[in-house]
Amino acid sequence: MTETTTEGNDLIDSVRSFAARHLADGALARAHDPSYPWEIARLLADQGLMGLTISADDGGQGAPLADAVAVIQEVAQHCPKSADVLQAGNFGAIRTFAEFGTELQKKKYLPDLLAGRALLSLAMSEPEAGSAATELKSTATEDGDDVLLNGAKIWGTHSVDATLFLVYVRFGPGTRNIGSVLVERDTPGLTLGTPSTYMSGETWAPLHFDNCRVPKENILLGPGGFKKQMSGFNVERIGNASRALALGRLAFNIAREHLNTREQFGRPLSEFQGLQWKFAEVAVALDAADALLDRAVRNAAAGLPSAYETSVAKFAANDAGFRAANEAMQAMGALGYSTETLVEYCMRRTRGWMIAGGSTEMLKNRIAEEIFGRRFSQRAA
Repeated sequence: MTETTTEGNDLIDSVRSFAARHLADGALARAHDPSYPWEIARLLADQGLMGLTISADDGGQGAPLADAVAVIQEVAQHCPKSADVLQAGNFGAIRTFAEFGTELQKKKYLPDLLAGRALLSLAMSEPEAGSAATELKSTATEDGDDVLLNGAKIWGTHSVDATLFLVYVRFGPGTRNIGSVLVERDTPGLTLGTPSTYMSGETWAPLHFDNCRVPKENILLGPGGFKKQMSGFNVERIGNASRALALGRLAFNIAREHLNTREQFGRPLSEFQGLQWKFAEVAVALDAADALLDRAVRNAAAGLPSAYETSVAKFAANDAGFRAANEAMQAMGALGYSTETLVEYCMRRTRGWMIAGGSTEMLKNRIAEEIFGRRFSQRAA
């Protein structure tokens, strides 16, 4: 687990006790409920666990990134769905918003977001712009004191339940004109399409903008803001990596207990060398990924980790987390494959994080660019 300060250790002890008392019961049912757990969001907010790394001046806790990583991993060990709430309240679009929002924007929206009464969803991917985010076509056109938004967004986490959207848009041609706008759910011109379901059980809804009128004061980052937005997105990837590792370990621990107690052919499953070697390899992968995550967190400047170290950490954590959950499910057989334990859920969730927040293939491209000291364009000549 990521190394924390002395104050952080006290925080983790407190979170562990809180999670065991209030989150562990009902964790399995929550995992299979696609709706956003608003009651958990308010409960976590009451514990001061929303906005951990956001400045105290903005209503957050002003804690180091390492503490937030340790908290989300600890909560995930008790209730994976509650860790998703912490992701939304600490590592997701809220972190970019808190970093670059105006005082007026933060005063208007942060109090409810940090209290668990509101939910911010990132609207970045489009039908023709997934990993190639710079290819987005949604536009923002100035019209007096407002901007008119037109376009469509897909795959947004929490888009079904969100009260506010951070929408990536194009103010003009080229990457330099990509920015973002805050759009409230009930804004005229914004409509949500029919919800769809991921393999993990999460739901998402397409967003359609048809001359959606938004005041200019809701522009988060105007032209030239794309690099800033992506630097904030690195924090989202840290949360992704943290949960991938945590759920991998959760499945690993459940399966380890099963192997120590389940007997076949007159002896515990843990005495079979084939299973011993599998779990030894998984333990090494989890520990190695944890060390890389810790490096990215410790070296973060002003709370925003570097693109390279984040890419390395997310790739390692995604790979190790899914491997751990997948091997745990295999080792437990039909029980692991059933919905009677969290193991199959952990497998499905960790698999999804290999796509979300930057696919493992895109991460390898970014890592290679650092290795060779040059950029490799994926566009056709």
